[in-house]
Amino acid sequence: MATPKVLIFRTAGTNCDKETEFAFSRAGAQVELGHINLIKKNKDFSSYQIICIPGGFSYGDDLGAGKIFSLEIILWLKDKLKKFVEGGGLILGICNGFQVLVKAGILPDLDFSQTVSLVENDSRRFEDRWVRLKINSGNESLANKIWLKGLPGLIHLPVAHAEGKFFCDLEILDKIKKNNQVALSYSNNSGKDVGYPDNPNGSLDNIAGIVDETGRVFGLMPHPERFIFIHQHPDWQGRELAAHGLSFFQNSLDYFK
Repeated sequence: MATPKVLIFRTAGTNCDKETEFAFSRAGAQVELGHINLIKKNKDFSSYQIICIPGGFSYGDDLGAGKIFSLEIILWLKDKLKKFVEGGGLILGICNGFQVLVKAGILPDLDFSQTVSLVENDSRRFEDRWVRLKINSGNESLANKIWLKGLPGLIHLPVAHAEGKFFCDLEILDKIKKNNQVALSYSNNSGKDVGYPDNPNGSLDNIAGIVDETGRVFGLMPHPERFIFIHQHPDWQGRELAAHGLSFFQNSLDYFK
């Protein structure tokens, strides 16, 4: 097919849109930035293959991180986004974008009914550091079929958030795990479950990212767009590394090839 097209949503307070645009462009996509005020009025998604909601502090995180943005999406774009995913499109939510997806009820079930949340970090402060992430590598892992294909079992990415603690009822958590929807978990060098500071926010089951039941909608708190080049890693001269973040974007484009 022709070069996949990506539409990146932005609004007041979004501040990772240009980095995300660069990452998709670097991976080979044709990328367009769209302000929500224009998108909700007349945007047709049929010419795009991927929609991304990037990181930042949409509307100053008033009423909670991503809440106002999620309400706009429910009000104006609910049917369009459902049709987009059902037609084979991909949706990626990074950090604030992940917060928007869960509060809009697009994750974990694409039913526009919120069942999980990303709440204030246990540390009660903004956490900004590199973390180790374990990839759910089970044969039935939905994320591995698209977003995480070919990545090693442990990767490094940076986080930067104040409300990143994944939280839900245990019944919902069991369902997500049973359906292989957990994509990424906070970890350490040995790949074992961890506590703070390796888990920077206190997420249940160390969850850092999940997909919906199709595997086509992916939300994560870490920032893959901030690890596109090796030298962005603080220890790039001290160890052998691959730019793990770039793989997320390349894999999403390869899905359409």
